[in-house]
Amino acid sequence: MYIVKRGRIFQIFYYREDVQRIAEREQIALYVNLDDVARYDEALATLIEGNAKRCMENSFRFHHIFNEVVDEMIREVLGDRQPPIRDALDAFIFQRVRMDDQSRISEGYLSGTAEEVRKKYPPQLLRRFEVIFKCRETMKPLAVRDIKANCVGKLVTVSGIVIRATEVKPLLEVMTYACDTCSAEVYQPVTGPSFMPATNCPSKDCVESRANGRLHMQVRGSKFAKFQEIKIQELVGFSRLKYVVRTEIHQLQSDQVPVGSIPRTLTVNVYGESTRQCGPGDLVQISGILIPFMKTGFRQGGLVAETFLEAHSVENIRCSVDDKYAEEELTEEEVELLAQDNLYDMLAYSIAPEIYGLTDVKKSLLLALVGGVDRNASGMKIRGCLNVLLMGDPGVAKSQLLSYVNRLAPRSQCTTGRGSSGVGLTAAVVKDPVTGEMILEGGALVLADRGICCIDEFDKMMDSDRTSIHEVMEQQTISIAKAGIMTTLNARVAIIAAANPAFGRYNPKRSIEQNIDLPAALLSRFDLLWLIQDKPNRDGDRRLASHITYVHMNSKQPEIEGMKPIDMRLIRQDLSNRCGRTCRVHFTDGLLKWLNGSNRLLETLFGKGPLVEMYVDLRRNARESDDSTFTSPRLLLSVIRMSTALARLRLSNVVSPDDIEEAIRLMQASKDSLRPEMHQKEIRHSPVDQAFAVLRELNLSSGEEAIPFKTALESCTRRGITEEALRNAILVHEANGVIMIDPQQRIRFVMN
Repeated sequence: MYIVKRGRIFQIFYYREDVQRIAEREQIALYVNLDDVARYDEALATLIEGNAKRCMENSFRFHHIFNEVVDEMIREVLGDRQPPIRDALDAFIFQRVRMDDQSRISEGYLSGTAEEVRKKYPPQLLRRFEVIFKCRETMKPLAVRDIKANCVGKLVTVSGIVIRATEVKPLLEVMTYACDTCSAEVYQPVTGPSFMPATNCPSKDCVESRANGRLHMQVRGSKFAKFQEIKIQELVGFSRLKYVVRTEIHQLQSDQVPVGSIPRTLTVNVYGESTRQCGPGDLVQISGILIPFMKTGFRQGGLVAETFLEAHSVENIRCSVDDKYAEEELTEEEVELLAQDNLYDMLAYSIAPEIYGLTDVKKSLLLALVGGVDRNASGMKIRGCLNVLLMGDPGVAKSQLLSYVNRLAPRSQCTTGRGSSGVGLTAAVVKDPVTGEMILEGGALVLADRGICCIDEFDKMMDSDRTSIHEVMEQQTISIAKAGIMTTLNARVAIIAAANPAFGRYNPKRSIEQNIDLPAALLSRFDLLWLIQDKPNRDGDRRLASHITYVHMNSKQPEIEGMKPIDMRLIRQDLSNRCGRTCRVHFTDGLLKWLNGSNRLLETLFGKGPLVEMYVDLRRNARESDDSTFTSPRLLLSVIRMSTALARLRLSNVVSPDDIEEAIRLMQASKDSLRPEMHQKEIRHSPVDQAFAVLRELNLSSGEEAIPFKTALESCTRRGITEEALRNAILVHEANGVIMIDPQQRIRFVMN
């Protein structure tokens, strides 16, 4: 910024440095902020406010005026010298000016000045910059349906989600012709969507000699600009509240579509440096000029005009939010909160805290939000995303969990089984309205790339549509071979699905395969399958009813074991920081030896370690219970993915044995939930395990630090567990350091 003294008045030239860099071909875009225009001169404040208002009401005309002013400033900076050569078009312009000077000298004239030379060429050809208006900070973005007739010709800001973005293609600005008779060059500026090519040479030599020279297009000497067409749609649903821009000024609406209405779309034409700023699935805020466009032709012609937005600035809000989270500093209280040892339990408790229980299910959803680490060794890709399936009786809060995850994830898509098709989930082949070519339009899984895709009512999908996501769930890609298009799209997405049993409610008299009624090829691609049953239990029903009534009376969830839920904003910021780390989580040599149970090579390959024993036990239990559908070698990779997600949650690059044990525990809990009651009778727990389960339940439900022995004995007696089994359980787990007995003969848990 330069300050120039003229008498007693100081004038601030905000963009003098930018114009100088443009003149030296070091910069292309000149961003003109309307706030700077209003603050240009305090002495002329009233006039400047009028200019700012006119600028917003006649933006298209003022855009041309700003271009002409910048042209004059560039001529002042350059003087009689030519601008430096940076690309092929600069070389063509320099060569033309040089040949023109030589022809003038050969004819006996003096060499023309730079100003005289520039007048022979259209300004669009010599203009190598772009003027981009940026709206004021206080301007509130509009919804698509708020763009009406009073906005035509104005500079407006609109927000929406990108549903389609074409490839960037060259747009003709100045067409250059060469005459085959006199070799003169003719330039034709193109200002509309179409133009009529010139055929006859208008040069002085051809006109005087009446030679009627024919003009031939010179594509290499013409000027083209980058052009991209995108289509944005109104924000739909509660999941968009997470995208916030300039929180100190305003927030975007969470739902711009009224009840019973269809989301509206708007076509946006993007030019020059504003292209390639967004893709399908991104939430954007675009400032531009609304322009009407009359259709031509016999069939389409009429009085009704189409409108499009000529974009000036395109802001990717999702990237802005990620950068904001990365730059935003945490307070001391937030740092202390996130530095606690039980952060894993607190984050799991903070996921849908209004929903009672389901602790392990919430922990699995937390790991799905964090995600594991992708591996691509020797060309074989192993995904790091966790796929989770929630299946259970109606009314067990499956959809509520999905909706909370959808709001919490920085990038997510939510859909339902009956309302989705295979094409809508993967990709559709549509015709490009600009070129008429067949292009791909991404579906929900493509739009949720690097994020979460929540699918509710998963069991209601058609079999043909459900099979279309098999490749996505394992290879994380979508292969397309349609309409002459053969390509592969990235769909690095974690799928969280919710489904009901085949008969509405879980039927314990039928096998697990009959209840779930999903193909084994699909079930094996889910890392965790949770079967949530609504079983009548007096104590559990009482606690659930108390929780629900407390939430409705106080509009908040009760504290459990002294834990308070973490705010969603803080969780999202913490997850963005942890998941945004470009780390490579790996297993150390010592951990690999511990996993496989030995240091020797043969026993390392075929040893008896925790992972190997866990897999063998699950396969044996599946064989004994005739349940081989759900256990496959993919289970080992699932445990590794969960362990790496736990390591990322700890901000560590190394997986620890505790991470492996917690991943194995979640896998075992998931498998236990899938066992029907008839199989659980065959796989009975010992009386000691049953007594310890009663102690764990009392510890979680009472909320007290210690459990009286008499209370534990009464609970065991009601469930048919003897006092001897209770005492044996206390002795066994006291020796393991899990519980301890205080002098008052009360039972205390060392680790909750």
